[in-house]
Amino acid sequence: MRWKKVMKMGVFKKTMGLVLLGLSMGLSGFGQVDQVKVAEFARSFSDRNEMSLEEVTVILNNARYQESIIRKMEKPAEGTMTWGRYRKIFMTEDRISAGVEFWKENKVVINDVSSKTGVAPEIIVGIIGVETFYGQRQGNYRVLDALYTLAFGFPKRSSFFTAELEKFLLLVKEENLNMYEIKGSYAGAMGFAQFMPSSYQAYAKSYDEGGSRNLMQADDAIASVANYLKEHRWKEGELVALPIKNMVNPTKLTPGVKPNNSLRFYSDNGYMPSGNLSPATMAALIELEQEDGMEYWFGFNNFYVITRYNHSELYAMAVFQLAEAINADYEAVKQ
Repeated sequence: MRWKKVMKMGVFKKTMGLVLLGLSMGLSGFGQVDQVKVAEFARSFSDRNEMSLEEVTVILNNARYQESIIRKMEKPAEGTMTWGRYRKIFMTEDRISAGVEFWKENKVVINDVSSKTGVAPEIIVGIIGVETFYGQRQGNYRVLDALYTLAFGFPKRSSFFTAELEKFLLLVKEENLNMYEIKGSYAGAMGFAQFMPSSYQAYAKSYDEGGSRNLMQADDAIASVANYLKEHRWKEGELVALPIKNMVNPTKLTPGVKPNNSLRFYSDNGYMPSGNLSPATMAALIELEQEDGMEYWFGFNNFYVITRYNHSELYAMAVFQLAEAINADYEAVKQ
């Protein structure tokens, strides 16, 4: 028994030595990632999943550290943008007309998914339009490289991205995807809909209900976007947002995206709703910075649901306004 124990320890040390040696020799980012954490991850992942240590080592040995990803994480573009600048990126004739074409090309799937989930078809198209220009811009980084870089070379978010890397390795095996070919954003989001691995596992759907869930294909991405919004409590037929066009001596209120106050509350504070909405309707006060001043909107439950996809009021408003523009042009083409 003692001899077997000694032999096991010797094999383990030899294996771990090969892991570290292979990683240090094979990775262009050696010295810029935490090699101890890489080795610990390989061992832990292998112990908890049906994958040998050697197999995990081969995968990690084929990952590449990307310094440009760290720079982008340190200075995300959206963080300093006004709504005026952000809107100009997405509200273009090219993106609107491409959205109409995407809808026309995929109308059977889009309309079927919308009918089954209650999610407005234009919102499905709008999200895919904002995320990847309808699949044309899915990202230039290998997802494996992005998650490896952030898991082991970005200490601020190491825990989050280590968990995402683990989910990615499991996901590609479950869905029979090629982990070395999938490209995505610098944060590791992938496919038409730019799902992180955790969201992919939780919310992605196969449109035909029988095959693998492949978000690099339009039909599965359409089904998955709708499923994500449905699971986050999208309410069929309800409003998303309304501009506040009339303000009478408004009280300074704290803006947000969650509809915590009634329209009656807002009207009592000088923010006057338009239309025939019930005063009891719950809404959030959305404050958007334009170049020449502030712009105010009421955001309802469905606006908040869009922010569950991306926690930014700029993002949700871009999706909403792009969707509205696409829908208007799509309806015009149908007539």
